[in-house]
Amino acid sequence: MSVAEASRSAAPPAAAVGADRGFRPEVQGLRALAVLMVVSYHIWFGRVSGGVDVFLLISAFLLALSFLRKAEAGKPFDLVRHWLHQFKRLLPAVVVVILATLAASYVLVPRSRWTDIIEQSWASLLYVQNWVLASNAVDYYADDHSLASPLQHFWSLSVQGQVFILWPLLFLASSLLARRFRLKFRGVVLLVFGVLFAGSLAFSMWETSTNQAYAYFDTRARLWEFAFGTLLALALPFIRLPRPLRIGAGWVGVAAMLSGGFLLDVQGQFPGYVALWPLAAAALVIVAGQTGSRFGADRFLSAGPLVRMGDLSYALYLWHWPVLVLALVWQDRPSPGVLGGFLVIGVSLVLAYLTMRFVERPMRALVWADKRRRRAGVVLLVCMGLVAAPLTAWQLDLRAQAARAAAQTSADNPGAVSLLPGYQDEVSDDAVILPELSTIRGDFPRLEACDAEATGVPSDLEGFCTQRLAEGEPSRTVVVVGNSHAQHMSAAVVALAEKHNWTVIELISLGCVFAPVGPDITPECADFFEGSSAYIEELGPDAVFTIATKTEFGSTDEKIVPDFENTVRRYTERGIEVIGVRDNARFEFNMPACIQENEDALAACSPVKADLLPAVSPLEGFDPGTPLYRSVDMTDVICPGDTCPPIIGNVYVYIDNNHVSATYWRTMVPQFEERLLGVSVLEPA
Repeated sequence: MSVAEASRSAAPPAAAVGADRGFRPEVQGLRALAVLMVVSYHIWFGRVSGGVDVFLLISAFLLALSFLRKAEAGKPFDLVRHWLHQFKRLLPAVVVVILATLAASYVLVPRSRWTDIIEQSWASLLYVQNWVLASNAVDYYADDHSLASPLQHFWSLSVQGQVFILWPLLFLASSLLARRFRLKFRGVVLLVFGVLFAGSLAFSMWETSTNQAYAYFDTRARLWEFAFGTLLALALPFIRLPRPLRIGAGWVGVAAMLSGGFLLDVQGQFPGYVALWPLAAAALVIVAGQTGSRFGADRFLSAGPLVRMGDLSYALYLWHWPVLVLALVWQDRPSPGVLGGFLVIGVSLVLAYLTMRFVERPMRALVWADKRRRRAGVVLLVCMGLVAAPLTAWQLDLRAQAARAAAQTSADNPGAVSLLPGYQDEVSDDAVILPELSTIRGDFPRLEACDAEATGVPSDLEGFCTQRLAEGEPSRTVVVVGNSHAQHMSAAVVALAEKHNWTVIELISLGCVFAPVGPDITPECADFFEGSSAYIEELGPDAVFTIATKTEFGSTDEKIVPDFENTVRRYTERGIEVIGVRDNARFEFNMPACIQENEDALAACSPVKADLLPAVSPLEGFDPGTPLYRSVDMTDVICPGDTCPPIIGNVYVYIDNNHVSATYWRTMVPQFEERLLGVSVLEPA
């Protein structure tokens, strides 16, 4: 979403296509069209429109024009003043939206989401939201069925904020190079941004093809889009097209811009070369310029309502996403529907107008702050403080609550121990259920990164490897390998390791069922399987733990992982014992969110076990023909009786819709250890 303002002058709009001075109403109309695309696609179609890419181009285009005019007029760039002025205009509206979102989230959003919202509020305020989302894009635990963050749309503003810091530096560097070597300023700018365009585009194409989820938010993979807008500003004065061609170019650009979100997989293929589509579309409109024809697209884009909508575009972008997400949370609906969508747009427009009228315009007209850098800096510090103060207080309160909960005795949170024969309930009346809801999404085992020298792990597996080293000489060395469910199961394995002085090496690739082939096995997962298996063979551990079956969401279709018999034999033939653990049930709803919505009716969050798992485990008939294999089934501990309850022994069983909490896994250690007896290498010495 663009945050650059069109430069308004007292002179009438330039008519020539090559004009790079003055206010261009068709660009403001283009901005309005882009924000309407973004909003409507988000609300009704659940798709990414490509409108954000248009904003990126417009931002760079207008920023480049500003610096080109300064350079050619001999005016100093004065970057500090420029940055202070820029962020003085941008930050106040951001502060208003973040504060309103925080207040609404406190009332409407489940407690289990609060920590994420606090983290993203800090990231949005500091213009690093895109990097937080880039990390979450490869965080398997961020991909559950809970609602999206009401602040995730700040990613594009963060990218722009970073570019607003970088671009003036590049223009300054170009100016210094031009003076030093007595070159034309525009020529140096062309070289600098041309190289940046080519390099960033190449990087974007590579990263999009190898890690698209990360690339989508990666500033480095987006720089070429800004460079495209800068190069357009450089080229515009030299483009001379006949009027009929300009009229056609304008309409082709509008049509391409509006259709791109439907014709292209914007969310799945951007920001690689496919992003050239919306950029080229916007460029055609800008090149067409003011045609002076009643048939030109510029006549449509320069219409009063669209130009005024362009004035609202920044605030409308800021408001539409939190209004949409919070409305869906309030109504507990996956989508707003047609009428609800119009209501979301209406509320967003009202809030956008009020923000522009009472926040943006007054701050833009605050001449007092523009006269001295120190004053502008004070305005920015006050803005940041208005968000930082409540955020810090909220964070400290949640941490204090989590610390109090963690200080409880084990008797207050027995978990699976409460299912053991002869258990006596000693839970205090005021005991908090663990893991504490504000931290529940992060309740999975966190071991230290593997020491390559100690473990001998190859470099291509280092990113997947964590460890728990025994004190002195280990009594056993075991490996936990597989997907995120194996990682959660390792909480019990590590607890046993602490008891029996084992060394534990964990090889986890989130989302990868541990198999060499299969319908859901990606090339990356197959590579992980082969690399891990080769390493395990070389390491020669006493035992390997893995998840042996794969359950499905809300279905009894549970199967043994593909080619598991050969996997078992591959290890057991080398004297390595294999413990295949049955997978847990998966739900079609988020368990912590369900608990918070049905605190007085938890039966609504206790699905029938027979609807989720087959009556007989697929492992019952699995026999690889070796005494070095053992199946372990914890289903009766996770889903005791006929249901899968959300809370057992004052412990939350699930952190989302399919991952058993590490806290609950640790309480299952007595049952888990009992079922491991008979696997020779794991019997107590």
